[in-house]
Amino acid sequence: MRRLVEETKLAPSELVLPMFVKEGLTEPRPITSMPGVFQHSRESLRKAAAEAVRAGVGGIMLFGVPTHKDPEGSGGLDPEGILNVAIRDVVAEVGDATVVMGDLCLDEFTSHGHCGVLDESGRVDNDATLESYATMAVAQAEAGVHLVGPSGMMDGQVGVARQALDAAGYQDVGILAYAVKYASAFYGPFREAVESSLVGDRRTYQQDPANFRDALREVKLDVEEGADMVMVKPALTNLDVIHAVRNATDIPVAAYQISGEYAMVEAAAANGWLDRDRAILETLTSIRRAGAQIILTYCATEAATLLRSRY
Repeated sequence: MRRLVEETKLAPSELVLPMFVKEGLTEPRPITSMPGVFQHSRESLRKAAAEAVRAGVGGIMLFGVPTHKDPEGSGGLDPEGILNVAIRDVVAEVGDATVVMGDLCLDEFTSHGHCGVLDESGRVDNDATLESYATMAVAQAEAGVHLVGPSGMMDGQVGVARQALDAAGYQDVGILAYAVKYASAFYGPFREAVESSLVGDRRTYQQDPANFRDALREVKLDVEEGADMVMVKPALTNLDVIHAVRNATDIPVAAYQISGEYAMVEAAAANGWLDRDRAILETLTSIRRAGAQIILTYCATEAATLLRSRY
């Protein structure tokens, strides 16, 4: 009876699995702060992607971890860099069965850990970074990606990516815009996952969690620049923002249950403080109820399996 009258339904096809691939690995390496999540080798990435598709997951978001970094983050632009190689691998493995997405940001590839190139004073140079993003977008499109995810929070990043993709003949490659990305304490485990070199913080370009109207303004700008979907990040601490964004736009809205949110559930479950499976579905349902049509979560494969057994 409860299932019959349930107002909010969560489907496996609405879940996206973020995955990390590390250059040079021969077997998957566990990420200590994210139990059950791995830095993958190319081979294990393909296997895990196929497993996610069998579970019904709707998409895969790829992050590359290079062995070499430089101030310009050139590895992210290199067609033979680990991220673009991984995109080709996953597209070849499951590209006809799911949506393959690529993270469009330099932070995994820069020696200073920031999301863009730096000027002479050591500050992120927004316009110079946009040039790199344009090249990176085209490199991912050439590798076969279906959606690029500009996540660096540079002003104008969506418009530049759209222009570059169109000019290169990739009009069908979509853009999942990180429109609302707050400077959050909950990104910590992710930085272990990508072996971040960050010194300092990113508060000069990520948004202030105290600000609500800023978020809606950023969404409006990204939609005007050509975003096909917009995303709110983190998810659980910003359910009110997700709801407002859903009401402010008629394009699909995504939300990212980020690494720290995932790690909290895992740590509590490991200590026997909560029912892990129920907590996974409850948190994801709350994000869906707030208005997110697409949810990025590190437990996407498990959640999809739980949902299929439930319904």
